[in-house]
Amino acid sequence: MSRFRSLLQASLNATKKALTWNIEDLVPPSERYIFNFSSKEELKRWHLYSDSEYGGLSSAALEIKDTGNRSTSVGVFSGNLSLDVMEGSKWNMTRSGFCGMRSKKFDGFIDLDGYDTISLKLKGDGRCYISTIYTENWVNHPGQDEDNSWQAFVFVPKENWYIAKIPLSRYAPTWRGNIINAKMEMNPARIVGMSLSVNAEGGVPGAKSGPGDFEVEVDWIKALRMMQ
Repeated sequence: MSRFRSLLQASLNATKKALTWNIEDLVPPSERYIFNFSSKEELKRWHLYSDSEYGGLSSAALEIKDTGNRSTSVGVFSGNLSLDVMEGSKWNMTRSGFCGMRSKKFDGFIDLDGYDTISLKLKGDGRCYISTIYTENWVNHPGQDEDNSWQAFVFVPKENWYIAKIPLSRYAPTWRGNIINAKMEMNPARIVGMSLSVNAEGGVPGAKSGPGDFEVEVDWIKALRMMQ
């Protein structure tokens, strides 16, 4: 009889444990790495783009640089911004002077619904960069092969490392670089990619602008949960 009671009690304990849950088990970690430029393998996750695809003369490069500090490394996004347009170009360009590094599409999507902030560790040149989040298309042309883009400015101070923290609520919906004048909310559970880009013109007051060389070092990009 005691053996039966022991088995019954063990069964009841297992059932009770299965039915109880801890709220901490449902809350994601306070931070989550999305990109970490710690090796050359990271370069395979990105591709470059610029106005040169449409007749412009800007150029960009992305490489991994050793820091000399315990064999760590960072990504270096650099190049030259030009406002000129190639003669005889078939493209009717309305603007030039932009370059970007865009991640290849994630395998499906990543779910950042438990987070409220994107953080980037950067060291730059005093220019203003643009952080872009791409989500599954439901705003611009639903059903078409086009991602929705959400953008926010990132001013990167010159020379020193800087950790930018951008609330997801600050990312504005855009289409072809123009802000969509409508009240919309990003769906952070369906993120398909990200990018970091730079324009020769525009940005925040006080930031370096105009044509010429640019360079920004990228250590990592994370998602943070700032609000408890």
